[in-house]
Amino acid sequence: MLSSSVILSALVAGIIAILVTLAIERWGGLTGGLLGTMPSTIVPAAAGISLAGNQELLNQTLSIIPLGMLINGIFLAVWVYLPAKLEGQKHPLLLTTVTALFVWFIFGLLMLQGVEFALDNGVTTWQLGFLGLALLIVLAIAMNWKVQPTPKGKQPVARTVLVLRGSAAACAIGAAVWLSAQGQPFVAGLAAVFPAIFLTSMVALWLAQGPTVPQGAAGPMAMGGASVAIYALVAMYSLPAWGVVLGSIIAWIIAVFGWSLPAFLLLRKRVTTD
Repeated sequence: MLSSSVILSALVAGIIAILVTLAIERWGGLTGGLLGTMPSTIVPAAAGISLAGNQELLNQTLSIIPLGMLINGIFLAVWVYLPAKLEGQKHPLLLTTVTALFVWFIFGLLMLQGVEFALDNGVTTWQLGFLGLALLIVLAIAMNWKVQPTPKGKQPVARTVLVLRGSAAACAIGAAVWLSAQGQPFVAGLAAVFPAIFLTSMVALWLAQGPTVPQGAAGPMAMGGASVAIYALVAMYSLPAWGVVLGSIIAWIIAVFGWSLPAFLLLRKRVTTD
């Protein structure tokens, strides 16, 4: 059961990751960035963890997702603000990539330490999850306060890059499901939101289109990423209550129609107005 859950979750995640890059390339940073960050890889990840573990492990793993998405928002903020500081520097893409990953790992380690401290002092998994969601929403609003250009891509992303992108996402989600089954729910939660999709999106789009397209997509991606956090919080209840299939559908509908669609309409209105 565990091996099949890992393989299926990883395969679905890899396919979704490829589709997200194509969406941003075709429809631009606003539409592609928001639609591409609707709950996707989290769906097979949560389902696989639910099938492989128990209720407590599921709650612990999913409770870390909102905080993990907050760290991903910080990761994306590097891609918005750092490239302008690197004008005239050699290898700006490499410097931005390394800096963004370094920031993610540092904040990830701090978060894991903070989560353990909070739980030891009586904070519940639900409280952790809602705290992460609130902070993520604040960061996403700040990143989208000033409207960024969100152009469509002019050059297709290479197929080899798409394959590498899908493989990276598949490995991250497969590792998350496996780690949860090994009794490492918080590390699994962090692995589940490792920015494989964001990282490969930014790099692939920069290589194919230049820095403007990924910069325009980063803000909407951070805003759309809140729907993943909402999905995780809803799934903490819906998967045990209604099973993997129906519970996943209910969590997805609430996240998409409660956040992704309103966020898209709001940002589109701001872009049109400005």
